[in-house]
Amino acid sequence: MIDFRIDERMRETIHELTNRVNDLEHATADHRRRLDAAESGLGDAIGDLRWTRAELDRMIPHIAAQEAQLETLRESLVMTPRSEPAEVAESRSLIEEIQRQHSQIRIRLAGIARYEDRLRRLEDAQLAPATPQ
Repeated sequence: MIDFRIDERMRETIHELTNRVNDLEHATADHRRRLDAAESGLGDAIGDLRWTRAELDRMIPHIAAQEAQLETLRESLVMTPRSEPAEVAESRSLIEEIQRQHSQIRIRLAGIARYEDRLRRLEDAQLAPATPQ
């Protein structure tokens, strides 16, 4: 009889606690699923960042070589005595081509820098603790 009375009085409380435990189990499963998705996305972002870094490492020597070539050409123009108009025109066209390529490389590097900044912001957003709602 005592057990019946205790069960009768605690039934509502036990029911509320059971519902709360079920809700917490569902929330935990949802959090685990979202964490797995975030880790997967972060893995993809890290792969993209590694590829971008490899491309940047590959391009840097080419940029340095073009800058050296441009500087050598500038020095040779300054040190060269009078030359034929055809040679001057050819030299200028070479300088313009090098400057054009140099400009294209700067544009690509700026794009890579923006991409890396975006990846950094995404990583920061993934690693930042979620604000409670």
